[in-house]
Amino acid sequence: MAHDFDIVIIGGGILGTSLSYFLSSLNKSKKIAVIEQEHSVAFHTSGRNTGKVHAPYLYNPEKKKLFAKSAFHGYEMWEEYAKLRDLPFKEDGVIEVATDQKGIKVLEKYLKWGKENGLEEKDIKLVNKEEMKKTEPEIKCESALCVYRDASTDYSVFTKSIMKDSKESGTDFLLDTKVTKIKKESGKWTITLNDEHEIYAKFLINAAGGEAVDVAHSVDVAEKFTDVHFRGEYWKAPSEYNKLTKSSVYSVPEFPDYPFLDPHWIIRVDGSCEIGPNAVPVFSPHGYDAAENIKEFIPKMLEMLNSGARKAVFDKQFQELAMNEIQSSMSKTTMVNRVKKFLPKIDAKKITEKGTAGIRSSIIDDKGKFVPDVILIEDEMSFHVLNYNSPGATGALPFSAHIVNHLNKIGLITNEEEEAVCGPWKFSEIIEKLQ
Repeated sequence: MAHDFDIVIIGGGILGTSLSYFLSSLNKSKKIAVIEQEHSVAFHTSGRNTGKVHAPYLYNPEKKKLFAKSAFHGYEMWEEYAKLRDLPFKEDGVIEVATDQKGIKVLEKYLKWGKENGLEEKDIKLVNKEEMKKTEPEIKCESALCVYRDASTDYSVFTKSIMKDSKESGTDFLLDTKVTKIKKESGKWTITLNDEHEIYAKFLINAAGGEAVDVAHSVDVAEKFTDVHFRGEYWKAPSEYNKLTKSSVYSVPEFPDYPFLDPHWIIRVDGSCEIGPNAVPVFSPHGYDAAENIKEFIPKMLEMLNSGARKAVFDKQFQELAMNEIQSSMSKTTMVNRVKKFLPKIDAKKITEKGTAGIRSSIIDDKGKFVPDVILIEDEMSFHVLNYNSPGATGALPFSAHIVNHLNKIGLITNEEEEAVCGPWKFSEIIEKLQ
């Protein structure tokens, strides 16, 4: 194993792998490594989501312009990449439903945002309940936003393909390798792996997902932030429900200021259907089971009680919402009933198999507020990506290109080839579209 690197990326999720893809294309002579503690890339959140490639109708075009552009162009980039590599990409749309007047107002706002973010008339349409009944007779709602520029894929497959391309450009992927210590000495980073080996890096990029805050804290960065983790659980629908709707169905979020997602009716790229997710508070970014949560319970609670998260934990509305999510984890019927509000035909008794659970990590600031956006922190020898939930997997390619371009512009790294071709794209053209 090589020991000296120009750039080391911690985290082999879809973001870290995409960063390596662009960095290696732009810097053929630089030695770049991605460190991933699991045996494959996209092992956690990147490979445990619903695989949706989302249209940017949820982003305020004034406040979240970059996110919206990343999602908009991410869609076309993933579609093009899927054709290039013969990977799954199914344009199947999504329907956002409102079950009351308040929800209709939200859908009207989403329609306006979507069009301002580049969606055309053919891409998005607001319909009333009578019109919805004609195309989707099983859906019960007052109004619905039909988003046709929305697709399904498998981000685990995408990430593994991006890794392969990145490796061909010279990136080393150190899998089954955990970063156990990081220290700065003599103008470079000394990174201890698995408590025994050391490698060295001139520049460090932290894209560690659910552990990104812990990595940042280990090098005295982002100390005013802490993270909380939520396990999103799914139930698989029996095959008799696979044709219940033509598109996935989402409901308008009831509490948008909290990271609690109203359960959806999901049609995956393979045609199977699921209900989920809820958002059960857990104590580890890998808290899929009781053993891991018990192990991390005390250290995580101490960390939260000594940070801004304390204010969120003792907030009455948060406590009530958290208890509702725990109840949905303990009771399948509770979770299914949430979806029955807009798909009344579903029978909880017929749903017997659990789907894949994923964990979403959210950042809380020192005032006890959930941070809604990604946090980018830089210093002279490192760059940290925290709270990367939006623009998520959909926008991972263009957002990674944006980060690489930003690091180049401020002089933290130097791209050797400004006009480099990265797969089917010119790097400069990606950046131009994000302006």
